Amino acid sequence: MIEDMLRTPAAMQDAERHTAHNYHPLPVVISSAEGAWVTDVDGRRYLDCLAGYSALNFGHRHPTLIAAAHAQLDRLTLTSRAFVHDQFADFCRELAALCGKDLVLPMNTGAEAVETGVKVARKWGYQVKGVPAGQANIVVAEGNFHGRTTTIVSFSTDSDARADFGPYTPGFRIVPYGDLAALAEAIDEHTVAVLLEPIQGEQGVVVPPAGYLPGVRQLCTDSDVLFIADEIQSGLGRTGTTFACEQEGVVPDMYLLGKALGGGIVPVSAVAADADVLGVLKPGQHGSTFGGNPLACAVATEVVRLLATGEFQRRSADLGERLHAGLHALIGKGLVAVRGRGLWAGLDIEPALMSGRVACERLMERGVLAKDTHGSTIRLAPPLVITAEEIDHAVAQLAAVLTD
Repeated sequence: MIEDMLRTPAAMQDAERHTAHNYHPLPVVISSAEGAWVTDVDGRRYLDCLAGYSALNFGHRHPTLIAAAHAQLDRLTLTSRAFVHDQFADFCRELAALCGKDLVLPMNTGAEAVETGVKVARKWGYQVKGVPAGQANIVVAEGNFHGRTTTIVSFSTDSDARADFGPYTPGFRIVPYGDLAALAEAIDEHTVAVLLEPIQGEQGVVVPPAGYLPGVRQLCTDSDVLFIADEIQSGLGRTGTTFACEQEGVVPDMYLLGKALGGGIVPVSAVAADADVLGVLKPGQHGSTFGGNPLACAVATEVVRLLATGEFQRRSADLGERLHAGLHALIGKGLVAVRGRGLWAGLDIEPALMSGRVACERLMERGVLAKDTHGSTIRLAPPLVITAEEIDHAVAQLAAVLTD
C-alpha cells in the first residue's frame, strides 16, 4: 500500500480521498487523448489498449463524432421523451436497419439496456407466450457480466459483484456457459428468455465452443423462448463483424447494445427487437428521462453511419488477425492461453510469473494501458482505429514484460 501511494500521482491521491473505492485504477491520471493514444498530466503518452471496455471503439475524439456533438450542443441537448426531437427518428430508423429489427428503444447505460431486456422478456412471456403471472424465468450463464444493478447482480456468479447486496431478485436460472445440454435442461414452459453474452468479456474474453450459439438459437426457437444477446461489449465492430453473433450466423430475438454506441462521448444504450417483442410495451410502462436525448441521438446516429460502411468491421477483422498472431507467439513464453476474436483478446499469464494486475502495471510503465481480470488474466481491446504498427508495439511491450 505504501509503495502504491509513493508512485501514485498527487491528483489521483486527492481523488481517492473523496471517492468511494469501488475501482482500483492504475496509477495514471489522463488529461487528453486522440485516436488510440492518451496523455497523462505529466505529458507522457500511452497506447490505450482497453478503449473504455469497448466504449471507445472509434478511438478518442473521432472527428466525425466530435463534430456531431459540437453541432448538436449548439442547438438542443435534452427534451425528455415527453416530446419528439428532430434527431430521434433518424437514430432509431438507422439503428433498427443496422440490427435488422423493426424497433429500437434507446436508453443510457448498458445495465439499463439489460434491465429493459429483462422487463420486456417477462412482459412478452405473460402477454404473448401465456406464462402464468409471476412465474416467468430467464436462463443465464455462469461467468456472466451484464451490469451491476441489484437485479443483475442477483444472477451474477462473481462473488465480488454479488456478495452483501441481497436480498436478490428471483426468476433466474444459471447454467454453465457453453453447455447446451444444461441449457436445454433448464428451459421449461415458464422460461421466457435465454440471456447470454456471445463472448464473455469480463470473464476474460471467453469464446463459446463452435456450434454453441446456433444451438442456443435452435433451443430458443423450439421452446418459444426469446434469445437475448448482450452485445454491449462484443458488438458494433469489436469482433470483426457488426455483432459477435454473426460469427456463427446467428440472429437473436433481441440485441442489447451500449458502450461504443455513444462514440466515447455520451452514454447511449439501446434494445433492438421486432415489433412482436418490443411492441408489448405501452406508454407509462417503461422509460428514461435521458434515454434517446438529442445529444445522444446525434452522436449515436453518426456511430451507426460509421458502422454502415463496414470499414471498422474490416479493420477489426484484419488487424485482429495480426494481434492474435502476435499474442499466440507468446504462448509458452509467459502466456499459457489466448482467446478472443477481432481486436479483442483475453490473455492468461503463467500464474507463477505474475498476476494480471502486476502485468498491467508493468505495461503501463512501458506506455501501454490494459486491464486485468480474475487473477492472472488481462484483456486487450484497443480502439478499432489502431494501426498495424501500434499493434506490433503493444505486443512487443507485452513480450518485454513477460521476459523481464
